[in-house]
Amino acid sequence: MTQSKRSPAAAAKPAARSRQRRLYRLRRWIPAYLMMLPGLVYFLINNYIPMTGLVVAFKKYNVRTGIYASPWNGLHNFRFLFTTGDAVIIVRNTVLYNLAFIVVNMILGILLAIMITEVKNKLAKKVYQSVILFPFLISIIIVSYISFAFLSADNGLINRSLLEPLGKESISWYTEKKYWPFILIFVNTWKTVGYSCLIYIAAITGIDDSLYDAAKIDGAGKFQQIWKITLPSLVPTIITLGLLNVGRIFHANFGLFYQVPMNSGSLFDVTNVIDTYVYRALLKIGNIGMASAAGFIQSVVGFVLVYLSNLIVRKLSPDDAMF
Repeated sequence: MTQSKRSPAAAAKPAARSRQRRLYRLRRWIPAYLMMLPGLVYFLINNYIPMTGLVVAFKKYNVRTGIYASPWNGLHNFRFLFTTGDAVIIVRNTVLYNLAFIVVNMILGILLAIMITEVKNKLAKKVYQSVILFPFLISIIIVSYISFAFLSADNGLINRSLLEPLGKESISWYTEKKYWPFILIFVNTWKTVGYSCLIYIAAITGIDDSLYDAAKIDGAGKFQQIWKITLPSLVPTIITLGLLNVGRIFHANFGLFYQVPMNSGSLFDVTNVIDTYVYRALLKIGNIGMASAAGFIQSVVGFVLVYLSNLIVRKLSPDDAMF
């Protein structure tokens, strides 16, 4: 029996057709690649190229010689965050405040989202959404002056319009440390809860209405529908936002902790966080390497926390993990 052999020309035809298909697909996606190009260039210039500047954290930076020609400094720049007596205070404040922000914003965000989605009037619903998002769009500088209008010892609304008419003594808010953990949590919640609320509203809107219809037929009340349908459906969104917030647990809103307390020295024990500490250290020492070291630590800790949190989620519920 003789085996037929394919000629070289016949063998080359499938390869040629394969190349033509690849070229066709490439030409087909050229418009999409061109649309992606500005965004990719932006991320390259704004996000990735500056990452090479992380070497400043390990150098004794000199403006004259530049970043890469400056002498290496080892881990010396990292010491000032941990050898100072304020290290425990600033780390404690940063972590505990962020944990409080995550929990409060999550609970209030879900609660407000459920309440707004239950409003039947479309115009009223849009108004509520706009009102709750408005503080998020306000500059923290303006927020600090709004807070001052309420808390000023001489002309503040709380002292003049509430405490004095009730016959109580005025409070010097910017020198009393015991009130500021609650004030900062309140101000942060008022300003940022609208953002998470809108995300939860979008997630609730995407829930299949047939689930609620079936629950009504089975006799489930509104609370049971929320508990059995709405909240379980929000779990992926809650986990995603939670992981994103955990990644920034070593970062602090500089404006919130610096501008709102008006940089009052009497409040440093309860308002000093990593970001404000680095800023004040830069004003005194002017060491850019130390600031870069602090940012490096924050990024590494954030990455590790997100990775570990996602690992725990993947063990408990693989479908809800981010990666």
